[in-house]
Amino acid sequence: MTWSEMQPLLTQGTLDTLYMVLWSTLVTVAGGLPLGVLLVLTDKGGLLQNTVVNKVTGVIVNIGRSLPFIILLIALIPFTTWVVGTFIGPTAMIVPLAVGAIPFFARLVETAIREVDHGLVEAVQSMGGSIPTIVRKVLLPQALPSIVSGVTTTLIVLIGYSAMAGAVGGEGLGSKAVTYGFQRFDNQFMLITVALLIVIVSVIQLIGDLAVRLLARRGRTAS
Repeated sequence: MTWSEMQPLLTQGTLDTLYMVLWSTLVTVAGGLPLGVLLVLTDKGGLLQNTVVNKVTGVIVNIGRSLPFIILLIALIPFTTWVVGTFIGPTAMIVPLAVGAIPFFARLVETAIREVDHGLVEAVQSMGGSIPTIVRKVLLPQALPSIVSGVTTTLIVLIGYSAMAGAVGGEGLGSKAVTYGFQRFDNQFMLITVALLIVIVSVIQLIGDLAVRLLARRGRTAS
């Protein structure tokens, strides 16, 4: 296959991959952030200590994290079809990608919030701060660098997931690699696809690391 033939395929594959990953990341953050906060608040000694809620939520999160993505992808076909109207294509893949990543990101958020100095929480409590105020003004701002690092990690995980999704009708670079690289024994196309994925991951990691450093520096300056 010549470069002129490869270029439109690689361009479309890259755009589809970014589309799936970015939208599923937004859904993952929207679902995983409150879930991670809930795990911390309802834990023993937490501001909303509730053993039953914490254990049930923890079990659900652990089940979601333990399922291999390819199995989850297939198991969610009826749900994906109900939500989107189809189970193939980039838009359809956002559903299983987000469902698979939300438990993973929730645990990263939980870990990030647990690292916040409890003394700051007690100080706000002593001034009459409510639980929503503590979450908004203390827990999330203080944990923000770690949360951003978690978002970066989640983005990279989702890129790997999207490549697997491409093998079962998800489009993207994974689909192009299977269809035009593996099935047609085109090693050059396969290597270029892998190189593109490496570049995307490297750029995301670079941007994420830069954002974390800037947030950490701002936090030190503010304190």
